[in-house]
Amino acid sequence: MNPVNYLYLAALLFAIGATGVLIRRNMIVVFMCIELMLNACNLAFVAFSRLHGNLDGQIIAFFTMVVAAAEVVVGLAIIVSLFRSRHSASVDDASLMKL
Repeated sequence: MNPVNYLYLAALLFAIGATGVLIRRNMIVVFMCIELMLNACNLAFVAFSRLHGNLDGQIIAFFTMVVAAAEVVVGLAIIVSLFRSRHSASVDDASLMKL
């Protein structure tokens, strides 16, 4: 396959993720859309790396996956604590976390 096709796929995945972040109200779905956007960026990094013939994009994609794993831990902890206190996973209820 041509590496440009991977860039088109990455753009499509990023657009789907951005649409999900803007439209959906459930925090878990928004969180999954953010992860989809990060995976689209990783795909673009690897495609550009393959296109230029070096490993820089693959190294950046690896570090992005490490940051995404840390984001998952923190994000899910916030979602669980909000759900335990408010019994809802709605984004609209997130502004109620302030005391």
